[in-house]
Amino acid sequence: MRKLAIIIIAALSIAACTSKVGIIHVKTPARPAGQQDVLGLALDPIDTVRVGFIGLGMRGPGAVERFCYLHHTRIVALCDVEEENVAKCKEITARHSRPEPEGYSGGEDAWKQLCEREDINLVYIATDWKTHTPMALYAMEHGKHVAIEVPAATSLDEIWALVNMAESKRLHCMMLENCVYDFFELTTLNMAQQGLFGEIIHTEGAYHHSLDEFWDEYWHSWRLDFNAEHKGDLYPTHGLGPVCQVMNIHRGDRMKTLTAMETRSVVGRKLWKERGHDPEEFQNGDETMTMITTEKGNTILIEHDVMTPRPYNRMYQVVGTEGYAAKYPVQQYSLRPDRQEGAPDHENLNSHRPVTPEVMKALTEKYRSPILTPELEAMAKEVGGHGGMDFIMDYRLVYCLTNGLPLDMDVYDLAEWCCLSELGAISIANGNAPVEIPDFTRGSWDRQKGFRYAFAD
Repeated sequence: MRKLAIIIIAALSIAACTSKVGIIHVKTPARPAGQQDVLGLALDPIDTVRVGFIGLGMRGPGAVERFCYLHHTRIVALCDVEEENVAKCKEITARHSRPEPEGYSGGEDAWKQLCEREDINLVYIATDWKTHTPMALYAMEHGKHVAIEVPAATSLDEIWALVNMAESKRLHCMMLENCVYDFFELTTLNMAQQGLFGEIIHTEGAYHHSLDEFWDEYWHSWRLDFNAEHKGDLYPTHGLGPVCQVMNIHRGDRMKTLTAMETRSVVGRKLWKERGHDPEEFQNGDETMTMITTEKGNTILIEHDVMTPRPYNRMYQVVGTEGYAAKYPVQQYSLRPDRQEGAPDHENLNSHRPVTPEVMKALTEKYRSPILTPELEAMAKEVGGHGGMDFIMDYRLVYCLTNGLPLDMDVYDLAEWCCLSELGAISIANGNAPVEIPDFTRGSWDRQKGFRYAFAD
């Protein structure tokens, strides 16, 4: 029955598309009457960010811990299906001498009670993927800004629902993509913005992370179940987010089409069989690759592999006309050498290698990200969260809210970074055919000129 349901869903998705000169066209719904985009949305400053956390299993406790270090915040409420998880997070707040938050657990609608509170202005969602969008929509319906763990949405319908709700309510809807705040990515972004790499023409990103040790750590094994039920890149945002910022996506360029393909499922079906299921039901390939073209003629390659034992790798690469950056498996920069006198020495390959460690250190110091003050870097490394990038993400969220500034990531970033999942599945189902990527700004992708951080000063 499950396999039949998956086939029916895939058929309905394909039926909603039409072919256009070999490209599968996906319909963009008209913007509801009276709505405007929320590009650059800046609202009144919030003196104290009063936050409610939903989902306190894997990532939630770390978020609660980090918020205890942030000024101008108050942790008002905590919610999880397991009462024990709420109690543990209350212990975190007590250890930091924070007022005891209200706890919600047990009932299926406990999270709704949190969203309905009038003393909360931010709902922080760290639950399983299937509940991200319903919770975010309900929170925004009740006037709350939302910060949603990755991926914030798992289908085009969910994406458009979040875009429309954010536009209708004029609220911030941000996906908690932490990898855009990793130190190498921050430095490289600043280098690109300063023109060090020339024109960026190609980027690569990935999520290669064997989850062998973690499948059973997810509540009721929901993540393996999701891989069993869906095709496509189900976790694209860690690889895609940083390169989209470098390429100014919906800030001067936009993703236009994608083509996706996958390997057969070997490891996935083995895992599924070991858990007593029909292995033929398992849908996702062990490796998924997505190639994207942009409006300006640039390209992006994104990969997803949570099945094989290859080492952790987000593949982050930036290819420019004058330089190159890569983070995995080793961090390196490569720049055009100074013009040499006389004929080039074809036996000397040093000019084709990455810069020396000394030059790399100097570049890193010179191009420090404007948001990464020495104080913030030290605090991030002390508090932690994936090496500190989680803390920088939460810090910037609170900083922008308390200063009435546009957030670093908006609902259109969320839409673009999440859409690869369903669009890639459509491509795979149609023999790896190219699929059009909707303009989630509905016509405003070129209005902003380049990605920039907002500052109070």
